[in-house]
Formats: sequence, structure tokens, C-alpha cells
Amino acid sequence: MSISVQNFAEPFFTVRYLEDEDSYPVSGKSILLNIADSPVLIEEQALGSMQSIVVRDTIITQVNRAVLIERFADHDSDDTLFQQIRQTWPLAFDVRKEERLRGVSHYMSPKVHLGNLALSMYHSGSVPLNVGLHKDHPFCDVPGFREVHTQIVGIGKMQQCRQQDISTLYLEEPMAPGATHKPMYDADGVYPWHQYETITPGVFMATELIPESVLVT
Repeated sequence: MSISVQNFAEPFFTVRYLEDEDSYPVSGKSILLNIADSPVLIEEQALGSMQSIVVRDTIITQVNRAVLIERFADHDSDDTLFQQIRQTWPLAFDVRKEERLRGVSHYMSPKVHLGNLALSMYHSGSVPLNVGLHKDHPFCDVPGFREVHTQIVGIGKMQQCRQQDISTLYLEEPMAPGATHKPMYDADGVYPWHQYETITPGVFMATELIPESVLVT
């Protein structure tokens, strides 16, 4: 059993990483993301793998592996929060050096690694964001790499396209705080053309999972 506080999103949000907890009392309002294959129970309701939800003043049980984001709704002003984040986190382009991120108002927190799991947060500061349709992830180019995004503040959407052209859009998922889009990857870890897009400026968390078979230790 283990509960640890991960500081990559401080001082803006408190993130707890839970492993093998029979039960955990949630105080206040938090976002719960289940990253285990087995469900987490919330007063007898099941939260499936790679799904998230907002929980408040309750007890969660059968927690195999999950992330809890606290204080996501405690700020008085989104604009003030975003201004503080832009003064603290670097531009994602400066960290990742991906050409599609050049000139994009996209800021990145530090990244924490927990075994085969990596967590980081992003602030998307413009509407539209124009982060660019992509299928590959150069920052984690390993077979079977899996990634989902969880909305923390603001409203966004995950878009899927048949080609590298937004006019070929065939699926769009709105994302409000507490929402995680459905996994897009297939059994082989192959992605469609996709991008995160803003409806309002916001913050989301990226959750990356690397298969244990290819994990470098």
C-alpha cells in the first residue's frame, strides 16, 4: 500500500499517487483518474481503466493504481491562475523541441516518472491552440506507448482525423474539468491523426504509460 504526493504541479495543484489501497477518504473536491486495469469503486459505482471523474467528500475503495488531483477548483480566477502558470512553467516547445509546438501558447510542467507511468501538466493559453495533428510521439517513441489527457481547468476537446487535415475530422470529444477522453490507440499502440484543441484556455494532465516489456530501468 502506498500514497505519495507528487510535486510536479505545485504550487497550483496537489497530485497524489495511490497504489494498492483498500480504501482512501477523499476530502473536498478532487479529480480521480484510474490507471489500473481493474475498476475503482466510488460508493459501489465502478470507475473503469483510464477513466476519470470528479469526486467529493467520499471514500474510494479497491484502488489498485490511481491519481488524485486536488485543489483544481480552489482558485478564484482562471485568468490569474493561467498568468501565474505562464510565469512558472516553460513553453512546451522549449522543453520538447517539436516543430509543431513552435510559436504555440502551450506551457509544460515538470514531468514525474513512476515506474512505467509518467505524468505532466500543460497550460494551453490560446483559442484555438493549433498544436497540430499528429500520430507519433517523438518524446516517447516506443512500441505500445499509451497516452490519455485529463482536463483539469477550462474546457477542451480531443479531435481525431482520417488524414493530417482538420477537414477530415470524424470524432470529437468535449472535455470539461474531470473528463478524460477515450483511449485512441489500438492494441498495437497505433494512433490516428489527432490533436488536443481548446474551447477555452485551460490546463490538462498528460498520462503516459509504457509497456513493462519495453521499460528501460
